[in-house]
Amino acid sequence: MLTAIKGYYDHGQIFLQEEAPVQSKAEVIITFLTESSVDATRSAKRVPGGLKGQVAIPDDFNAPLDDLHDYM
Repeated sequence: MLTAIKGYYDHGQIFLQEEAPVQSKAEVIITFLTESSVDATRSAKRVPGGLKGQVAIPDDFNAPLDDLHDYM
């Protein structure tokens, strides 16, 4: 099971802001979100219609699939 828990690192210690879902010894993977990566995600704003003309849906999108003919 993979679970993400929010917390922070300060002077060599990691503080969890939520209770861990396990009570016994378990392996963990820690990912550090640096200030620059957090700021980059906050400054990136969505532009409505930004992908217009770049996404196409084929005319036969809703057509039955031949592979599933036996199940229909």
